[in-house]
Amino acid sequence: MMAAERGAAANTLTAYAKDLAHAAEWLERQGSGLSKAGPDLIEAYFRSLGAAGLAPATAARRRVALRQFYRFAVSERWRGDDPSRRLVSPKKGRPLPRTLSIAEVEALIAAAGARDGAGGLRLACLVELIYASGLRVSEALSLTLAQVARDPAALIVRGKGGKERLAPLNGAARVAIKAWIAAPGGRLGRGAPSPWLFPSRGRSGRLTPRRFAQLLEEAAQAARIDPARVSPHVLRHAFATHLVEGGADLRVVQTLLGHADIATTQIYTHVAGERLREVVRTKHPLARASLPDGV
Repeated sequence: MMAAERGAAANTLTAYAKDLAHAAEWLERQGSGLSKAGPDLIEAYFRSLGAAGLAPATAARRRVALRQFYRFAVSERWRGDDPSRRLVSPKKGRPLPRTLSIAEVEALIAAAGARDGAGGLRLACLVELIYASGLRVSEALSLTLAQVARDPAALIVRGKGGKERLAPLNGAARVAIKAWIAAPGGRLGRGAPSPWLFPSRGRSGRLTPRRFAQLLEEAAQAARIDPARVSPHVLRHAFATHLVEGGADLRVVQTLLGHADIATTQIYTHVAGERLREVVRTKHPLARASLPDGV
């Protein structure tokens, strides 16, 4: 159901499978199992996770997995009740996203492009592409040559849940894509020609997220940026952060990132605090700066 009806990503399906398997193993040790467990036993399972020191985020994900499973079980009439109905997810703070300054992104692009041969053009293209469009690394590495063949101003990408969205490309990203496509001998994958924009001789036939992350760390070192602060996803964070800093509407940023919930996008407003304070100080009719002395 998660795969066919909701279009869940492969990583999501793997995480759900592991979470359900862990719960099933614990419940079976108690003489039950997923199919027969009652509310008391389900709650005891989550208390055991807390006692074992499991991270709140992981425990929250396992709650979601069990809730989805039991709702599906009830809808399919495997069970007449939902034993997870009493579970209450603890509120957990969302960590602020790691990001880079505009100067650091520029230095990273320069360091990537300074690498010798086609490898430098490929890495610079990837950095420019993700920073220009806010793509997830999986979305960027899944691009085909056909999608960019006509030098489009925007890409149609399929994100989480199989949802499509438009991802804009600025001039710098388009120039970088053209340079990478024209690189002699750079686009050879397992077979020739490869349909992927970023092919590889590996089993998948395209560059992997892990290899991209390794190359990005090397570029960070060359740019004198702490590699621990840099990852493919940090480029996506930088895209969103710099848009919000520049005054972009949060709903627009939500659309560009492909977030289903505006609450996910709101985390980027932390960077706009100073800008918002300045707007209130200079624009609000009752701001102190605009009032007579002594008022």
